[in-house]
Amino acid sequence: MNDAAIDYAGVFQALPGMVALLTPDLIYVDANEEYLRVAGRTREQVVGRHLFDVFPDNPNDPGASGMRNLAASMARVVATGERDAMALQRYDVEDPERPGEWEERYWSPVNAPAFGPDGKVALVVNRVEEVTELIRARGGPGGSRSRVLEAELYTRARELQELNERLRQAHAREREVALALQKAMLPAPRQVGHHQVAVRYRPAAGALNVCGDWYDIVDLVGGHGMAVAVGDVVGHGLEAAGVMGQLRSALSAASRVAVGPGEALNVLGLYAHVVDGAESATAVSTFIDFDHHTISYSSAGHPPPVLVHPDGRVEFLDQATDPPLDARPDPFPRPQAWTAYAEGATLVLYTDGLIERRGEDIDTGLARLADSLDRHREEDPEDLADAVLLELLPPGGATDDTALVIVRL
Repeated sequence: MNDAAIDYAGVFQALPGMVALLTPDLIYVDANEEYLRVAGRTREQVVGRHLFDVFPDNPNDPGASGMRNLAASMARVVATGERDAMALQRYDVEDPERPGEWEERYWSPVNAPAFGPDGKVALVVNRVEEVTELIRARGGPGGSRSRVLEAELYTRARELQELNERLRQAHAREREVALALQKAMLPAPRQVGHHQVAVRYRPAAGALNVCGDWYDIVDLVGGHGMAVAVGDVVGHGLEAAGVMGQLRSALSAASRVAVGPGEALNVLGLYAHVVDGAESATAVSTFIDFDHHTISYSSAGHPPPVLVHPDGRVEFLDQATDPPLDARPDPFPRPQAWTAYAEGATLVLYTDGLIERRGEDIDTGLARLADSLDRHREEDPEDLADAVLLELLPPGGATDDTALVIVRL
């Protein structure tokens, strides 16, 4: 069934709870049947009228403030664009058939925004739960107090539920901002001469936080080489994204002047000492020499790059490994190794989200990666990247971020 086949007006009227729609000026636009039934009003007595005209505060009670509190809550929704859950409210509701007679009612309201095409609040959704019967005494004063306490506990539980929902929404907004920031700081996919490069970034599935995975691709001085690196910052959200951007920029600059990846990572390690949040960050850097068909590499606590040779042989570049960037208090030269490649080989760099699974040895993930790269090695980098992600990431997505860079040499 598509949206066109759904009678949303009918669904609104059939909602089991009390729901009304008001404009930002607090004019009723609609109210469902349950709202009208419990409020004791007809549609004509509600729709098109102002909140205070339909439900004025009791003029005979100077302390009556239920409707003013409701109006203030709705004003907050319009101003902030966020849901507002109210505490249990007492209202004196005038009997429409007997003007001047007021009935004590207890309602538990929640107000939420409905946005228009311009992104502004177009309507306020007023959802109400009727709890008057929980308040009214049925067993004398003691029974009345018991029911008041019961209603208050019910309200507190609902407020906690609303608070949890607002926290979830706040985390979700932070995740969106962090993703946008991360995307803005990562280099775009490109081709360097006839060397095709495919890049992928996948955030952790179902997570409210974004980790600090990153990649970088730099043309080396002279135009006959390219530096490719990936890294991972421990942490989540905006802070991790900001640290990621600092480290990526620093390594990008260092790679342009360093004589090799070991020196570039050594400079990055020194820089990581003065960056809050860079503790235990990892990175691996590779320098590709197109003239001599060699790859030099160095790793700071990161999973090894993979070189897939044209004949299908899979080589893990793991002969120059070192602790994470900020692991050593004093400067120490990073190790560096090199290997040769033939034209048509494929270089693959990635972050641990691609291979690591809880309760599984890392060698199992590396073997899975090697098998996938071997079987799909003749595909172009873009198709190869998609195939690797499809086969290695769990169906529901990984619990950690994943960055992947594939270079056809």
